[in-house]
Amino acid sequence: MAVFASLYFVPPLTSNTNQLHKSFNLIHHHLPSNLGSSKTSRTKTTTRILAMGPDLLGDFGARDPFQAEIETNFSDKVEYHDTEHKILIPNIAALSLSKLECTPLSNLQAPMSESDAKSLLRKVIGWKLVNEDEILKLQCLWKLRDSACAEELINRINKAVESTGHLPTINHIQSNQVKAELWTSSIGGLGMNDFIVASKIDEIKYSDLVAKKRAWA
Repeated sequence: MAVFASLYFVPPLTSNTNQLHKSFNLIHHHLPSNLGSSKTSRTKTTTRILAMGPDLLGDFGARDPFQAEIETNFSDKVEYHDTEHKILIPNIAALSLSKLECTPLSNLQAPMSESDAKSLLRKVIGWKLVNEDEILKLQCLWKLRDSACAEELINRINKAVESTGHLPTINHIQSNQVKAELWTSSIGGLGMNDFIVASKIDEIKYSDLVAKKRAWA
């Protein structure tokens, strides 16, 4: 005689704040071996299965250890660690340079290497590295609408960085162009202060000083 089984979900039998019981009907169908007979009959029996868990899907998460497991110090074997949350202070690489403050530098400090300068160059916008007489500098060029706009940008730059004590060299070239250079003369090259100031200058809004592009139909 062949036996087939069907599984049906039945709504929870009981419910309280601590535990829900879920019931499943497992129905066994008993079929005779002579399936070819025209008078085939079958019988069925029902087995009720109870599943317990804190929710309708059952408890698929972690469980509390058994007493026998605790006695064997099993947690030591799986390198159990404390899960205390810790607040870590981000390093300079994770911070915006514009949020940092310039610090005094010693004359004995060596200038930044070119490789380090290229890495930090990714954190500033529109600036490029230039090498003048073996001295690395940061340089940025703005093209404005007219001479008045160029003067206004210079005023905004000075206002943005005057509190840093590390001012760029600014030149008003031609009628509508402004060029700014940054380096630390006391160390003969670039230092972190140069990139901090460049980042602060990047935050200056000057879209109103730029000539508007014509939209051609």
